Amino acid sequence: MNEQDKETRKTEESTPPIPRDVLVETKHSLIVNGQEIRYTVTCGTIILKEEAEKKGEKEGESEGEKPRASIFFIAYTRDSIEDRHKRPITFSFNGGPGSSSVWLHLGLLGPRRVLLDDEGFAFPPPYHLVDNVYSLLDQTDLVFIDPVSTGFSRAVPGEKPKQFHGFKKDIESMGDFIRLYTTRYRRWNSPKFLIGESYGTTRAAGLSGYLQERHGMYMNGIMLVSSILNFQTADFHPGNDQPYILFLPTYCATAWYHHRLSAELEKDLSTTLQEVEAFALGDYAHALMQGDDLQDDERRQVARKLKRYTGLSEDYILRTNLRIEIFRFTKELLRAEGRTVGRLDSRFKGIDRDSAGEVFEFDPSMNNIAGPYTATLNDYVRSELKFESDLPYEILTERVHPWSYAEFENEYVNVAETLRKAMTTNPDLKVYVANGYYDLATPYLATRYTFKHLGLDKTLLGNLRMGYFEAGHMMYIHVPSLVKLKGELVNFINWSIPN
Repeated sequence: MNEQDKETRKTEESTPPIPRDVLVETKHSLIVNGQEIRYTVTCGTIILKEEAEKKGEKEGESEGEKPRASIFFIAYTRDSIEDRHKRPITFSFNGGPGSSSVWLHLGLLGPRRVLLDDEGFAFPPPYHLVDNVYSLLDQTDLVFIDPVSTGFSRAVPGEKPKQFHGFKKDIESMGDFIRLYTTRYRRWNSPKFLIGESYGTTRAAGLSGYLQERHGMYMNGIMLVSSILNFQTADFHPGNDQPYILFLPTYCATAWYHHRLSAELEKDLSTTLQEVEAFALGDYAHALMQGDDLQDDERRQVARKLKRYTGLSEDYILRTNLRIEIFRFTKELLRAEGRTVGRLDSRFKGIDRDSAGEVFEFDPSMNNIAGPYTATLNDYVRSELKFESDLPYEILTERVHPWSYAEFENEYVNVAETLRKAMTTNPDLKVYVANGYYDLATPYLATRYTFKHLGLDKTLLGNLRMGYFEAGHMMYIHVPSLVKLKGELVNFINWSIPN
């Protein structure tokens, strides 16, 4: 081998292989409402590329498309559809940041569902999937997308994963994938929807603007499950009294569920919540706004009311200065019986090492679902969808942190204005919001407050719908709520598509 051959071989060995798409197709069927649905699953990774320019002496010249990330997705497409232009398509993702799309996928929308009991409590392992007779596949094709560093999605060799771990680049990469998928699979003229959960609602609101402004892609509808658009409503920092007010009805619902309220208040949840909402937005908000000017007699009066609605002692409430922080509440409510309550779903109870702490050691509602969803997803993609990878499927990863909010330096993250602008520039855009009464992560009154302050023109207020469920953050693990939510999503999709 001469020197030139050696140099060529050395260059080839040092050059990383060109990333390529890896896609697997399988055929399946499902019975929904007595009707057989035959569908194709496309599962795998698509390489997301970005047009780049050269640097140095040739700065400004095109370098062509450079691979940036390998995006893992699972797409469900109904077979035997004559006109794809009339068939809706829905792009789905969860939140975190750092979450894969597994929760909406195997909990609500997809044709297979994690088997829990009807209340949403897990069975012992091994865990099982069942046909999801409440799947939305009878109404719309579904594409579940894992953001970079979650699921099997990764930055390609040579690219820094950190560049995708932030508000702006996350929206851009997810939006660019949606454009690419829409282009490759000829779905530009199909009715299009986004559905996100938790931080995924933040992402969906951001995408509503990015897709319109960058790619000229207008959605028919956006579905927000457990919404958080204005982080001020959930950020318990000194000087910010909003969360104390807006979390109060969910504290009350939690106390109601665990029978910590008076017999009068325990009669009907809806009636009780109306009462506590009026107090929260009225006398309670007025008291907190007074700050140190609040008189002692009024302070004690407010504390007595808070005791009535939260099940906590008046003495404890006074020691919190009338401000009950969420993690303190999860520890304090059932402290006497040595139990905590969940944050994602406050129906769930946990056991800490002792009852003396200020906050719980773990979220029992998260631990209830983490094992079943992780095991079934890992088995499902390999056994049923025939996709092989030795990578860990990152269900909910810390690898994306610290998450960059550089665009919101010295201010609260707030994408409500992005959504308002999208709904205004696209006046046909419809929005649906699902809220769980036992959700202490994104409480329903905080969401309602955000949308009441959206600043929408009165002619557009009719484009917004909200639903409420007697469950938590992932309300669909509760079968009665799953049934109700499926019905509301079907109605929403049909409403959002012109006849």
